[in-house]
Amino acid sequence: MHSLKERTYKIEEAFLSPFACKSKDTRGRQLEEQPCEMRTDFQRDRDRIIYCKAFRRLKNKTQVFFSPEGDHYVTRLTHTLDVAQIARSIARTLSLNEDLCEAIALGHDLGHTPFGHSGERILAKLSPAGFKHNVQSLRVVDILEKDGKGLNLTYEVRDGILNHRKSDNPATLEGQCVSVADRIAYINHDLDDAVRAGILKLEDIPESIRAVLGETSRERINTAISSVYRTSYSKNFVKMDKLVEDASEKLRAFMFENVYFSESARGEEEKAERMLTAMFGYFMEKPEALPETYVNLIDKYGKEQVVCDYLSSMTDRYAVYTFNKLFVPKGWTFQNEQ
Repeated sequence: MHSLKERTYKIEEAFLSPFACKSKDTRGRQLEEQPCEMRTDFQRDRDRIIYCKAFRRLKNKTQVFFSPEGDHYVTRLTHTLDVAQIARSIARTLSLNEDLCEAIALGHDLGHTPFGHSGERILAKLSPAGFKHNVQSLRVVDILEKDGKGLNLTYEVRDGILNHRKSDNPATLEGQCVSVADRIAYINHDLDDAVRAGILKLEDIPESIRAVLGETSRERINTAISSVYRTSYSKNFVKMDKLVEDASEKLRAFMFENVYFSESARGEEEKAERMLTAMFGYFMEKPEALPETYVNLIDKYGKEQVVCDYLSSMTDRYAVYTFNKLFVPKGWTFQNEQ
């Protein structure tokens, strides 16, 4: 009787594209370990990511708007789930490995900072070595999780996490799926958030963009996925056609000008920069004040790196809490006051 994993191997061999990364062909893990009898290595990686601490923290890291009061703004967690869903949809249309896509997508933003994209720009200025969230995401799964032991993920998942930005070159088509899905997801849900916040109206989007991509989030996402399918089916790449790609890039530029770098966003970024700068300086002077897990990493990786590790791990509200704890005096309580 074949194991469940062996049946999965046979199904992949029969139905996946010749260009897909099949589970049995993984290049393996950095450290050898006993394989699971039921799950493929990519399925096992997905489960490890879902149950890690950094994944749980994504629910309180915001995408664009810092610590919003409303319940329906996008967080890093909802963004991650959006990317996973879109990446799996693309993989399904192209007969690629959905399990690998899902594992990469769920891990691609584990290293993102508090305070959205602003936090990444701020830490890049503070750290002598710079800061890139994709590099930090790989560092999370390789080193920081499990108290410095890491998750020991497969090469393909690690590569997809590191290379999910548009300028990168993932080693697998599944990694390319996640890269495309990430851009589709964040442009559309950030636009929805901007409309919800009253920063934009849908009519503000240039007509030339709406004519190509559609009027609603659902239409725009469907247009993008359909374009990837038409352009990439039975090909050794994953991308949109030029018309949809160009319109998507114009929408992205529109969002940077009108949302990400808007006057209101810059004002909040200044506050976040003051907070993160103050905490960076504090922990550089007093590294013993870091949690024990991080203190234990200093000798190997240096103070600057480990302080960035700690600050980037924070959720928005935990960063505010820590700043207040370190720098805001507590009020006195007078026992005899009536």
